[in-house]
Amino acid sequence: MNFTFANTEEIQRELGQRLRAQRLAQHIPQKDLADRAGLSLGAIHKLENSGSSSLETLVRVAQALGLQAHLETLFALPRQSIAQMEQAERVTSKQRVRSPRKSSNEKN
Repeated sequence: MNFTFANTEEIQRELGQRLRAQRLAQHIPQKDLADRAGLSLGAIHKLENSGSSSLETLVRVAQALGLQAHLETLFALPRQSIAQMEQAERVTSKQRVRSPRKSSNEKN
């Protein structure tokens, strides 16, 4: 599925289906996944069927399925060239805005 033209519900449903496919590929019953993730069976069922869940639920399920590495690249800024890397570094680093200094001749 191409997420570019999908609405929110379609993306959520697709992600839920992908997580179900990962669980089935690992031969893990929903109940076992719920136990591993520290979630209710209903939360797993809801995530897999509609994609509806909290971010915490999504992360817990991804961890329980060993998919943490896939989360690392989610929303990461692409860094392909040195110029792009420098620009990304400038964007992500904290910068202080300095107020203009008053000259010694100026009064408060």
